[in-house]
Amino acid sequence: MIILTLKGLNIITHHNNHKLVPDITGIVLNEAIKMLDENHLRYEVIDSAKFNPKLPPFAVIELFPESQSEVKKDRKIYLTLNPSGYRKISVPNIIQITKRNAESMLKAVGLEVGKITYRDNIGKEMVLEIRYQGKKIAPGSVLPKTTKIDLILGNGNRL
Repeated sequence: MIILTLKGLNIITHHNNHKLVPDITGIVLNEAIKMLDENHLRYEVIDSAKFNPKLPPFAVIELFPESQSEVKKDRKIYLTLNPSGYRKISVPNIIQITKRNAESMLKAVGLEVGKITYRDNIGKEMVLEIRYQGKKIAPGSVLPKTTKIDLILGNGNRL
């Protein structure tokens, strides 16, 4: 009876019947799904990680179990994907703040300082205006992370 039970379990659990997880890292989700289906593996997208500009949007960044691991037929493979772009960030209010403080505030939220220009104004090194792609923007505008923000500063001269 025990031997019969063990033999039955071996058949039911597909004992010693393994498949290799294909290497789908860097491949777009639609192609990755085809490869997993061909190998009789199921999948589940569990997360989108930080955006990686070197990979296309919705490409597989990580998978678990890892590539070339031995798994049984119909095993679920968990996928982490590259998001479609950088997440959006609200521009902090840096108007009437010194250049030094404005730079650190922008850096803290993930934005970068672009071109700096000066205008006649008594507030030396004081932010008078913020611009994106040549257009004036207001604090609170939503832009992608790592966007360069141009600053217009006072030069310390009276008008």
